[in-house]
Amino acid sequence: MLRVGLSGGIGSGKSTVAGRLAEHGAVVIDADRLAREVVEPGTDGLREVVAAFGAEVLGPDGALNRPALAAKVFGDEQALATLNGITHPRIAARTGELIAAAPEDAIVVHDVPLLVEKDMAPLYHLVVIVHADLDERLVRLRDRGVAEEDARRRIAAQADDERRRAVADVWLDNSGTPDLVLAQVDALWADRLVRYESNIRLRRYAAGPPIVVPYDETWPVQATRVAARIRLAAGGRTVEHIGSTAVPGLAAKDVLDFQLGVESLDEAAELEEALTQAGFPGRGVAEDAVRYEDDTQENWLKRLHAGADPGRRVNLHVRVEGGPAWNWAIRFRDWLRADAAARDEYAAMKLELSEKHRGDAEGFAYGDAKEPWMETATARVDAFYRDGQAS
Repeated sequence: MLRVGLSGGIGSGKSTVAGRLAEHGAVVIDADRLAREVVEPGTDGLREVVAAFGAEVLGPDGALNRPALAAKVFGDEQALATLNGITHPRIAARTGELIAAAPEDAIVVHDVPLLVEKDMAPLYHLVVIVHADLDERLVRLRDRGVAEEDARRRIAAQADDERRRAVADVWLDNSGTPDLVLAQVDALWADRLVRYESNIRLRRYAAGPPIVVPYDETWPVQATRVAARIRLAAGGRTVEHIGSTAVPGLAAKDVLDFQLGVESLDEAAELEEALTQAGFPGRGVAEDAVRYEDDTQENWLKRLHAGADPGRRVNLHVRVEGGPAWNWAIRFRDWLRADAAARDEYAAMKLELSEKHRGDAEGFAYGDAKEPWMETATARVDAFYRDGQAS
């Protein structure tokens, strides 16, 4: 099962995207619809709302008078907390029921207006944000009968574009005509969501040739998003962004590398299923190259995972935190960050080898070819730290 979080500001056209995904076969769970469902006439939710806010929040037909309730909670944090305490647990429970009832191979799209504001992004395999320019949103809201002043107030109360971009794995621009965004949704479904779901279900990871590209300024933001998912799946354990994509300015394969800290490889094995379900299927026990002659291979063992998302390749090295392999990964990264000459030398070597091994779909030959240079780097890293050039 693939869990997709869908969000966007009011007037962005999120419903258009949700509807198209439903046409493709997604199981769409609409948080706003559930919020209405849990306070329908005859429900315990509505009875609790009336007990908390009075019968004046009911209309003549016995249904909830939403404007009357909104007037009671607007600007009153305690009243809003009371309302949320009534509705949110019921919405969460109903959401859980719908997810549990979905087929094993489902692509579940959770349409949540306040996904960003409530810091929910790490809960999903992928977050899709629908965007539209402010003027377009105001026109759409006006057409719905919302006065401009009210529309601007509602927009200002939500997360801004900067916060939305920080959590967006996919950014859909819906500022134009509907056919344009629908074409983007169709491509997203076919090229990424369907493949991502099957990779998770079949425990496959996304692979590709070792093509080195110029440094991407968005890699740190992307890494922050992925690290949050890993951390959540691993129960809050330490996650470090390592490897070439963690070195500003360094050309690299477009693959984010992380290491996850555990106390032992037995503990790492216990995390395998949780990481797999989070989108990082396991690849078994692997061996890092031993960097020091007086050390043993046992101290350089790890469990390896890789990302299932075809649109964002990831390598995840589960290592004993504070062990030699863990420390080496951090020291090597920080040496490259500090030493421009070493960074340029490393980049040139990688570019040469990536061209030579372009046909290597898994990248193993490319990795092996780098090893002689890595061996010489060990002494240079040690000297860098020994001479006090790194804290």
